Amino acid sequence: MSPGADSAPAGDDAVLARTRSWLEKAVIGLNLCPFAKAVYTRDQVRLVLSRARHIDDLLEELDRELELLVATPAEQIDTTLIVHPTLFPDFLDFNDFLEIAEGVLAEHGLEGVIQIASFHPNFQFEGTEPEDMGNYTNRSPYPTLHLLREDSVERAVASMADPDVIYRDNIRKLEDLGLQGWRQLQI
Repeated sequence: MSPGADSAPAGDDAVLARTRSWLEKAVIGLNLCPFAKAVYTRDQVRLVLSRARHIDDLLEELDRELELLVATPAEQIDTTLIVHPTLFPDFLDFNDFLEIAEGVLAEHGLEGVIQIASFHPNFQFEGTEPEDMGNYTNRSPYPTLHLLREDSVERAVASMADPDVIYRDNIRKLEDLGLQGWRQLQI
């Protein structure tokens, strides 16, 4: 199995397939992240399905994935998504876990090297209502930690005249799409 290949026990193909569908139809298809298509088509996105039974187990997986990402050239793995379909059904619990995950970056001395973005089926920005379409910019089929190389993010952002336009355009796209349109994506 190549470093960029999916790592999943048998029987978990449906979770990874649904995650890929979300990447292809929403993240890339709606161009929510204008940088995703290039690394995805070059097979530089590593999808890892976690079946950790406890937060401590997930933290150990996060440790391993951070070490692998840093040790592997970006040409092989530019970014990693750790997908956990069962451990965090509640968004607020997942959001609290992100603080711990950020602490893991500090423990590894990876602040400024790797950043963690988060996605969740019930993602909600502070100050918004749950049904606000803007929340869908970070809604995924399953709770997901996205490990990004800071230098890749910086290069991508430097290539844009106004990177803040991404967020504003995404909100507008999703409001235009509406909930019915989102559901028609069949993610």
